[in-house]
Amino acid sequence: MRGGDVNRLTILTPEGIRFAFELAGPVTRFLAWLTDLAVILLLLNLITIPCRMLAILGADTSMAFGIVAYFVVSVGYGMATEWRFHGQTLGKRLLRLRVIDEQGLPLRFPQVAMRNLLRPVDAMPALYLLGGLVCTLSPRIQRLGDLAAGTVVVRIPRLRQPDLGAIGSGKYNSFREHGHLAARLRQEMTPEEADLGLRALLRRDRLDPEARLELFHELAEHYRTLVTFPESATDGLSDEQYVRNAVEIAYQGGRRAEMVPQSRAPGG
Repeated sequence: MRGGDVNRLTILTPEGIRFAFELAGPVTRFLAWLTDLAVILLLLNLITIPCRMLAILGADTSMAFGIVAYFVVSVGYGMATEWRFHGQTLGKRLLRLRVIDEQGLPLRFPQVAMRNLLRPVDAMPALYLLGGLVCTLSPRIQRLGDLAAGTVVVRIPRLRQPDLGAIGSGKYNSFREHGHLAARLRQEMTPEEADLGLRALLRRDRLDPEARLELFHELAEHYRTLVTFPESATDGLSDEQYVRNAVEIAYQGGRRAEMVPQSRAPGG
């Protein structure tokens, strides 16, 4: 939804927890696309080498390879990077943008594929004029690819170190005994996923017992899909304890040390 001069997407979970994301505007998205375009052009330039070699076999062979390679690079670049880096291309990373599901759910590969396959349509007639027009008219600043895929592009705000003491940091964390798995968890967990767990822990006492159990069960199940810890590290842990361990590992890894936005502090 829109709030004041800032475009925001607000998601209210069934448990009554509200999450707000600042939507990225068309200008910022265009600048990110220009960065990605430079990368794509560099990759396409590298393709000219095998094209010239194939020209020995015939002009048609060389042309066919060039057409296929152009499609793979121009569409596959965005598809591969957004899926591998949790909704970010190089341009989005530099501009602090990220693609997310419009309902706040984990981003799925079919969504990434759909929004990238429709890029040529959004780019019509040139320089993403159609996509930019649709973004301007869309309440959630979505181009056609976003509308079809059910995705939005949000800003990643400047962040600060959270107060881990509020979630019981300092207690024994069995995940620390498996350093390589803890490191992989920090790598796989996005800032949004860690923030979601942190906010749930900070607000756990405000939830009804039934809603609290359901919320932490869903979070723990999702975190388990990121990294599988051995039974010796998870035996006897409740879902809430599992989430606390995972969030503490994520935030104490240095790379996650600045993940909680000032504007999304608990109670805001």
